[in-house]
Formats: sequence, C-alpha cells, structure tokens
Amino acid sequence: MTIALPTLVTFVGYLLATLTIGFIAYRATDTLSDYVLGGRQLGPAVTALSVGASDMSGWLLLGLPGAIYLSGASEVWIGVGLVIGAFLNWLIVAPRLRQFTANANDSLTLPEFFENRFNDTSHILRFISAITILLFFTFYVSSGLVGGAILFEKVFGLEYTHALIIGALVIVAYTFLGGFLAVSWTDFFQGCLMLIALVFLPIAAISTLGGLEQTVNSLEAINPDYDNLFKDFTWLGFISLMAWGLGYFGQPHILSRFMAIRSTRDIPTSRNIAMIWMVISLIGALAVGLVGLAYFAEQPLANPETVFLQLASAILNPWVAGLLIAAILSAIMSTIDSQLLVCSSVIVEDFYKHISKRNASERELVWLSRLSLAAIAIVSTLIATNPESSVLDLVSYAWAGFGAAFGPTVILALFWPKFNKFGAIAAIVSGAITVVAWKQASGGIFDLYEIVPGFIIAFIAGYFVSRFVDASNTEPEQIFNRLQQTEELG
Repeated sequence: MTIALPTLVTFVGYLLATLTIGFIAYRATDTLSDYVLGGRQLGPAVTALSVGASDMSGWLLLGLPGAIYLSGASEVWIGVGLVIGAFLNWLIVAPRLRQFTANANDSLTLPEFFENRFNDTSHILRFISAITILLFFTFYVSSGLVGGAILFEKVFGLEYTHALIIGALVIVAYTFLGGFLAVSWTDFFQGCLMLIALVFLPIAAISTLGGLEQTVNSLEAINPDYDNLFKDFTWLGFISLMAWGLGYFGQPHILSRFMAIRSTRDIPTSRNIAMIWMVISLIGALAVGLVGLAYFAEQPLANPETVFLQLASAILNPWVAGLLIAAILSAIMSTIDSQLLVCSSVIVEDFYKHISKRNASERELVWLSRLSLAAIAIVSTLIATNPESSVLDLVSYAWAGFGAAFGPTVILALFWPKFNKFGAIAAIVSGAITVVAWKQASGGIFDLYEIVPGFIIAFIAGYFVSRFVDASNTEPEQIFNRLQQTEELG
C-alpha cells in the first residue's frame, strides 16, 4: 500500500508510547494485585475505554463495517444487542462484582472469587473455571495474532511469519513490563484512537462524495434496501444477533475491569463514558460501511472487511490515513493483551499458589506472572504459525462459551444467596457443553446462536442443582450476606 511508510512511522510512534506506558506501570507495580488488577485503583475514564477497546477491538473497525458494506444496515442488530448487553452488565454486574470480589478475601481472578464465594475447600470449582479460561483464551489469543499478522502483512508487505512474530513481541513487551496498568492505559489511548477514526473517516468520505444527500442518492442507486433494518428478517436470525449481548456477563477480560475500578461510586460515571463511547463508535462503524459502499460503487471490494483500510487510503492524506490504520493495528492488540494478562493471572493465582503451597513473596509472584504471560504468548504464537489450523476454529466458541458458562454463574453468585458450589459447577459445565454441542448441529432451530440455549440451560442447571443438592448447607448464604453487608453499594 502507498501509505505503508506513514503507517509505519505512526505505528512506531505508538509503539514507543506503549513501551513508555509499560515502563511507567512497571515502576508502579510491586504486588500481585498491582500486576493483575492495578491495585484496584483504576479511574472511571480509563476503566470505561479499557472495557470498550479490549471488548470490540478489530471487529469494530474491520468486521462490522465489512458486514454493513456487504449486507446493509440490517447487520446493525448485533450492535443493538451488544449495547443492551453492555449496559446491563455495567448496571447489574459491575457494582456487586467490584464489592464482592474485594470483600471475598480480595479475590484477584474469577476462579478465585468463585472459590471464596462458595467456600469450596476441594478447589474443584476453581480448577474447572481456570482450565476453561486458559483453554479458550489460548486459542482466542492465537486467532487474534493471526488477524494482526495478516493485517501487518498487507499494510507493511511483510512475510506472514515475520509479521506474526513482530506483532507478538510488540504486545508482550508492554504487557510483560506493566501488567494490568499498562494494558488498561494503552487500551484507553487505543479507545480514543478508535473513536477518532470512526468519527473522522465517514465525515471525510461524505465530504469527498459531495455531501450527505449525494451519498444517500448513491446508496439508493446501488442498493435500495441499504437502510432496510429488516432485510431478510427471520426471528431466529434476529434473536441470534441480539443474543450477542448475553456474552458480556461472562467475559473474564471485561469482568476484570469491573473488579479493578477504584470504587463502586465511580461505576455510574464509568458506565456513562463507556456507553457514550460504544454508541458513537458503533454509529461510526455503520457509517464507514455504508459510505464505503457508495464510494466503491464502480470498483467493489474483493474483501469487504478491508473497507476501512481502503477508504482511508483512498481519500485521506497518507499521514492521516497512516494514523487511522495504526489505530486498527493497535485495536487488535488491545484485546490480545487483556487476554494474555487474564491467562497469566490464572496460572499464578489459581494454579501455582495452590499447587506449590509455598509462601512466595509478592515480587516472586509478579515475576512468575510475567513469565507465565510470555509462555502463553509463545504457545499462542506457535499455534498461529499455521493460520489455516483447525484448532483456531475453537475461537468461534469463545464468546458464546464464556457467556454461557460464566454469565449465569456470575449473576447467580452475585444475586442469589442460596446458590452453592454444586450449582456453580453444574452451570459452568452445562453451559460450555451446550455451546459446543449446539455448534456441531446445523439446520432448523440449531441455526440459533449457541449462546441462547447455552445460557438458558446453564441458568436452569445452576438453579435446580443448588436447590436439590446439598440443600442443608447454609454456608454459601452466610457468605453472601456477609459480602453484601460489608460495604454499601455506591
């Protein structure tokens, strides 16, 4: 591409900035809590944009505009579902999760919270939760590395393997140094870049096309149904798109931000910032797809997901376009770094500390977390060396798998006093199995997005198992009441 050099320069500048953030965060990281959750001192703005950037990343700049370019505004329903799910997650889950995890022996990870919430001395619940996170995220990271490497390959003309290694090294560098603080602050700046890109590019493109009226006329000439929200409507398809929002309740890398915010009193402010950012960004992604359809009317794109890249390179000054494309590269990184950090936290907090039975120092645990992060990155990179590998298909289960397995478990753990460890185990296992089994079927009702049956079955399993198994044990209810009374919700 003609803008490879400007993109390279701006991306190198971005890289230097992230390494600087990583070094600053490194100096502020003394304990495992600092490395894993930033000492629970994250401000509302950083929390909000860190959630958004680590959640949507490249999908917002590549996947959604590509879907809109290909099919029109009817693809916007997935965005509506995500907005509703994200809002409910902030409103319902965030305050209690922050409060409960802090009061449950300062739980640093989701598996540790489950164990403390249910007083599971057998550690079975913690082990199952940790294995689920580690397995899904290893392949999730691999898939993200593949996407980043392919983009590096196209933008800079690098050979795939070289692009893969460079991308992995960049991400590991600042995450290895600064942990959660480095990841959160880089995500904050990445979120700002993404927002600027999604607002600026469609406005510039509409101006190039001669204004809004001319753009609309061009779209109507190309596809009269471009603004038909109910094109090819089916109830199964509609429910499936809206159901993406259910996934938010169980995503470990998103929930960890709620656990790390400075106070429950900061959550309403953070929620408002996050939702404004999300709505504007989704509208921008919709606009990029539609404007791209009008701009490339005479020479349709072979790959719809490159509409942002191609539009930026076609209408903008190379240096401005380079900055926006660097925003895409950084956006992809914003999800991978969060997932790597969750994996390293699980290895140290949920495996090492309990298997070794050693009273390791905080410094030793922090360095073990860094080494664990590097190890996961190496494994994920090795898997990603073959971008056609069938194991990467497992990532298609990840959003639904986490949402179905952990979503009902988190909600019940935070709101139902009688929910016990047996119900939690049943919810996690049944949710994950249902997602995998449903995905393997096809046709008829099986075309329904697998998170829907997975979420429902996990919720039912968690409720009924808790009601009828070990019903005489009141300890989980006592723990729940203690966690609820220790601190008033902000």
